[in-house]
Amino acid sequence: MLRLVVKTFAFGLAGLIATPIAMFFIVLIAAHTFDSRCGTPGDSGGCEMGAASIAIFSMLPGLAIGVAIALIQGYRNRAK
Repeated sequence: MLRLVVKTFAFGLAGLIATPIAMFFIVLIAAHTFDSRCGTPGDSGGCEMGAASIAIFSMLPGLAIGVAIALIQGYRNRAK
């Protein structure tokens, strides 16, 4: 049981850190690819702030995904 708790904590922390980083770069790349105004002097950092906002809001879903993966793996190993 302790192993499952530690694994859940580790996967949750990994999801909490990895998901916002990935989402930041995905949104930033997509914004610069599909919007020609991104990165121009008149943009005033709007595309970058959008990417930062998405990254911040993706922290809790990343935590939930990491915890869910750890719990599913733990219960599958327990069933065997």
